[in-house]
Amino acid sequence: MAISLPVYLDYASTTPIDERVLNKMLPYFNQHYGNASSKTHAYGWIAEEAVQVAREEIAALINSSTEEIVFTSGATESVNLALRGITENASQKKHIISFSTEHRAVLDTLSILKKKGFKISLLPVDENGQISIGDVSSHIQQDTLMIACMYANNETGVIHPIKEIGRIAKEKSVFFFCDATQAVGKIPVNVEADGIDMMAFSSHKLYGSKGVGALYVRRKNPRVELVPQITGGGQENNRRSGTLNVPGIVGFGEAARLCREEMNIESKRILTLRNQLESVLIEKHSAAIHGMNTKRLPNISNIYLPQYNGSNLIADLCTHLAVSAGSACSSGELGGSHVLRAMGISAEEIKKTVRISLGRMTKEEDIYETIQQIKVICDE
Repeated sequence: MAISLPVYLDYASTTPIDERVLNKMLPYFNQHYGNASSKTHAYGWIAEEAVQVAREEIAALINSSTEEIVFTSGATESVNLALRGITENASQKKHIISFSTEHRAVLDTLSILKKKGFKISLLPVDENGQISIGDVSSHIQQDTLMIACMYANNETGVIHPIKEIGRIAKEKSVFFFCDATQAVGKIPVNVEADGIDMMAFSSHKLYGSKGVGALYVRRKNPRVELVPQITGGGQENNRRSGTLNVPGIVGFGEAARLCREEMNIESKRILTLRNQLESVLIEKHSAAIHGMNTKRLPNISNIYLPQYNGSNLIADLCTHLAVSAGSACSSGELGGSHVLRAMGISAEEIKKTVRISLGRMTKEEDIYETIQQIKVICDE
């Protein structure tokens, strides 16, 4: 018996592969299956050319050069390569500035670096989840190596003042690492204009496949040198060894191209749907939107439902709606979302909060269904 699937509203966790992306990938599984590092025959040349085309599309999406794109297995590996790779090159500078609402990939890696002797300043956020530029400036020390700040939060969608951080980093000769996994493909991201030195992002967040990501690494002004974390083959200009995932990279490139071409129209459509959802829930169920009073991504809504009286909000919704309490990577956190706790939100309120994230396949009827299902659980 076929299982009836709920409406998918968890695009911040992962996205389905766009059919156009899948069709681009398929020949590289069983026709053009060569190793991109094979230099002696046509199978390798075809694979190498396909990787280069994808690299060009991905670089165009973020306004970098192709030589600055390093392919990885995903954003988590990219984060680790950036943070570990830059710190292993550090001799005197042992101080890193970051923020309490970063993704666990960043926070857990910083915890390990702290055990290795690095000083970590985790700065707070305000009630809207926003950071203070003044805090960033005041915490920079003579031995500050790097600022690590996500572009947009994965639970609330709050967009941080990246360009201002980039400016401060340049003025103080401090490296700037940005986890832009949620932002790339959803809003314009320009590594040059934003002053970003290293940036992690992933294919499966923008309608490509899982298992492939990228790290942008600046080549000049300043040139970033990383100690590789995976060795044995010298691929990616000796920055990340291993046989390249050619089908995944091809799909990543096509996904990047589609995002670049369709982002403006698509973001407006999704924003309209999200605003429609939020306005009804605010009016009918006294909902509150975490981060609503600051700039947010168009596709993420973190919603507090005070009228809900059950014991497990996500469980009560899951039959009809595929939603989440926050990051899939932090779903087991004691005390609930560390992001919401950092914003000063109580444990009781966190229990009545749900993250709804929309995407390319979300339709207006999905919003109607969401409103109806939330009405059911709030009226019980």
